[in-house]
Amino acid sequence: MFSHYLDLAWRSLKATPLATALMTLAIAIGIGVTMVSLSVYHMMSADPIPSKSSQLHAVQLQTMDEGNTYHTSDDIPYQLTFQDASNLYQNLEVDNKVAMFKSGFAIHINDPKVTPLLQETRLTTREFFNMFALQFLHGGAWSQEQAENIAPVVVIDETIAQKLFARTDVVGENIYLAQQRYQVVGVTKEWQPTVKMYDLNNGAFDYAERIFIPFSHAGAYEIDTWGNTNGWKREDIQNYKDKMNSELLWTQFWVELSSDNEKQAIQTQLSNYIGGQQALGRFNSEAPKAVLRNVNEWLSYNAVVSEDNKVMIGLSFMFLAVCLANILGLLLAKFLKRAPDVGVRRALGASKVQVFYQHLVEVAVLGLIGGVVGIALAQLGLWGIRATNHLYQSIATMDLSMLLAAPMIAITTCIIAGLYPAYVVCRTSPASYLKVQ
Repeated sequence: MFSHYLDLAWRSLKATPLATALMTLAIAIGIGVTMVSLSVYHMMSADPIPSKSSQLHAVQLQTMDEGNTYHTSDDIPYQLTFQDASNLYQNLEVDNKVAMFKSGFAIHINDPKVTPLLQETRLTTREFFNMFALQFLHGGAWSQEQAENIAPVVVIDETIAQKLFARTDVVGENIYLAQQRYQVVGVTKEWQPTVKMYDLNNGAFDYAERIFIPFSHAGAYEIDTWGNTNGWKREDIQNYKDKMNSELLWTQFWVELSSDNEKQAIQTQLSNYIGGQQALGRFNSEAPKAVLRNVNEWLSYNAVVSEDNKVMIGLSFMFLAVCLANILGLLLAKFLKRAPDVGVRRALGASKVQVFYQHLVEVAVLGLIGGVVGIALAQLGLWGIRATNHLYQSIATMDLSMLLAAPMIAITTCIIAGLYPAYVVCRTSPASYLKVQ
């Protein structure tokens, strides 16, 4: 019976091409607008590293003296001072921990044929690659000994390798970061998480860095940050060493913890560290504390998905409702025009339920067609977003779940819009139309 209803639906849609085209276009526009906002919101709020999001934890320390406040909800700074990041990396008893910050250089290979690149660079410890699941195509991370000896080593991604050398197997080659020569020890696959969770300071959806050098180079070469620097007290900072020893906040610190017991142990170590720093005259607030937040807690704490995005979702569904209101009127007119045919079917034995289901199947087919066209319009809209805003390159896209959701939303909303017209036409009285005939 269902196949028969499908055949009737297809015949009916072909019999009224103008009305079918208008309703399909209305559905497609509504679905297109809705899926653009819904897809962006979905990608924004998606877990950027689901295999490890519960294990990776950002570390925060309440470093400010009593009476000072910060612009977070609990007055705890987002970042750490350089000295705290260095101390924690040296002293925390955990296998995977990473201290880091963003900087940048003019990158070249001392070849006039190759255009230099101005590239953001991440100074980090070697655990970064394993913790955040970067995959190596060639080579690997630098050794701890190389980091401690300030060896001029660098890891680049395949995109930078292609731009500089027109190939990816470049382990052992030399590149220049400004005037300093570095040897490539590893080449990673191109990596762009949907959310730059490890450093949200300069945009949660900004490009991930493609060049990595040891964190220890910061002090050795006086490499300054390209990220945000926050402060809460007046300090006389005359040189880079003063900045390293200051209370300025400009580094990030993460740990990987595999169990609640390990988390509790690190929490205890952090509390002991705070006590040790208090003995040195730091952390003079009434209740200094350390906080660990996993990836999803960190994104929520930083309000990566703002209320504006949720409002846009609501507005897009309201627009879809307006489109469906117009479809309802067209469906009602079309179904009532066909009332004499329905009266004859009723007289020949068709029940109200059968007539009702027949028309709902027609509406569902219309929704399916509109949903498919709506996906095409949504893809066009997402392409426009990517073309005009480079920060949305990784999130202005539709994954499989959104591709499947679009026709489902279209079919469901069309059926809802078609309930009343189908109900009206199924109540057609056969007698009145037989008299006319």
